[in-house]
Amino acid sequence: MLFMQNNFDEAGGNLIKFDSILVEKEGFKVLDRLDLHIQVGECVVLTGPSGAGKSSVLKSVMGALPVNDGTVYVGGRELALDSVQDIRSLVAFIGQEPVMGAEIVRDALLLPYSFKSNAGKHPDEKKILELLEAVSLDKSILDKKTAIISGGEKQRIAIVRALLMKKPIILADEFTSALDPVSKSKVIELLKLSGKTILSVSHDSDWITACSRIVKIENGTVIREGGTVT
Repeated sequence: MLFMQNNFDEAGGNLIKFDSILVEKEGFKVLDRLDLHIQVGECVVLTGPSGAGKSSVLKSVMGALPVNDGTVYVGGRELALDSVQDIRSLVAFIGQEPVMGAEIVRDALLLPYSFKSNAGKHPDEKKILELLEAVSLDKSILDKKTAIISGGEKQRIAIVRALLMKKPIILADEFTSALDPVSKSKVIELLKLSGKTILSVSHDSDWITACSRIVKIENGTVIREGGTVT
């Protein structure tokens, strides 16, 4: 994470910066000269119609979507072949249908720590149980098979996994879609108190209301920004 600390000021105070991003696929402009700046600690939600390019914005942060023109900066560093792994080390992703990646919930929760890049970062049991309680999950879920837990439970496990990683940036795509009202309220409170920089895509009015900034996207570009739903 050292490169972020060294180069952050060069990004003008922006932790994530999209500078006139153009992404084309089969002649179609997925992102069309998109500009967006996100500061440390902001909780930003992207709204707009289906196919507007919202999820493509998230993918471009991690280098999962080739950019035809323009520049993406994360932590003050330009996203490129020689920086993409360092940038990904700053980012945790929560999807609408999280991939558990293991047969047992505990193994799924700890899956990231099986990778070399996370060696020595294994979380302690107390922190795991603390986060499970915060999202209304009993510790008994750790011994359940991932194939039998509900979609809402999978989303909450993915949220706990992301927070355990202690990464400064969370990308979240429709991550509350399977949550009941009580669970959703607890998840929103937990994320708001986490201090993370969150860039999300959502149609959930509760999450949208909780975010510090709403960015509406249409046809691959930002058409409106503000603090209220319009």
